[in-house]
Amino acid sequence: MSVFDDTHISLAHGNGGRFMRELIEDIFAKHLGNDELDINADAAAITIPENTVPMLTTDGFIVQPLEFPGGDIGSLAVHGTVNDLAVSGARALYLSLNAIIEEGLEIKCLDRLIASLGHAAKQAGVKIVAGDTKVTPRGHGGGLYLATTGFGVRDKNLNLGIHKIQAGDRVVVSGPIGDHGIAVMLAREAFDLKGDVKSDNGCVWPLTSALLDLDGLRFMRDPTRGGLAMVCNEIAKTSGLDIVLQEAAIPVREQVQSVCEILGYDPYYLACEGRVVAVLSPEDAQKALAIWQDILGGDGAQIIGTVQEGSGQKDAGQVILETPIGGTRVLDELEDDPLPRIC
Repeated sequence: MSVFDDTHISLAHGNGGRFMRELIEDIFAKHLGNDELDINADAAAITIPENTVPMLTTDGFIVQPLEFPGGDIGSLAVHGTVNDLAVSGARALYLSLNAIIEEGLEIKCLDRLIASLGHAAKQAGVKIVAGDTKVTPRGHGGGLYLATTGFGVRDKNLNLGIHKIQAGDRVVVSGPIGDHGIAVMLAREAFDLKGDVKSDNGCVWPLTSALLDLDGLRFMRDPTRGGLAMVCNEIAKTSGLDIVLQEAAIPVREQVQSVCEILGYDPYYLACEGRVVAVLSPEDAQKALAIWQDILGGDGAQIIGTVQEGSGQKDAGQVILETPIGGTRVLDELEDDPLPRIC
């Protein structure tokens, strides 16, 4: 018997019996199998390299639709988790995976999504070593929800964080912003708009690891929910420093900008899933720019702003956008959710 003898997920696939065993063996173990995954074990042993600091992160993914130009919920779950480790300076080693499957999901669709997840994990050099599946009744989910925990390691001497940022530092972004948010929005076909925008969904470890030897590297973050504006606001509100961005320098694809203008979105608040925002000393910002522009995924990198003295008071720092015609506007913290279920 095979899980593919049925066409859609049923509640029986989550009952702990034969149907659940077939689901795990024929889809999850087939696509995620590796030398450290034991589907019959309740826990996994992991190895921690010497002279490293272990790093742990967790994430959840409820994106709709499940498949979109440039990716799907499977690859997104890997990249979103691996990237949180990467911008912390950690190389991802292991993932755990929880799959919450809604009754009625097409089994061939689930197979595609888990195959994509397995491919993304192999490409990122990370192993899935533990997991769980649950099936919810029809109408109690979005087809598939994924929850992940990522384990990685970083050099014990690495020291990154907002506390390192100083006035005069530069803000660098690894490529065009807003691609993921607009790609997912267009895939929903809610506004009768068409386009060929693809999500930037991808692993950023090649970008972040290339900067780790720069003494002037202060901070890195992936601009997911809330986008570039929220990363900069996090820095400003935490440090009391001001972030001054040059609108003309911020890379936004023409089609992304056009959709934003039609629908009233602000690209600075749209999610990215394969970009890095880094803060570096002025000298090393130029080095980082040259490094990134020679790496796949970093060819659109730009220095987009400067850190300036602010009030020094927590929560008082501002993000100021300078326009090409000499005007300014403040990019406040995001309060509403312009594009829900984006990751």
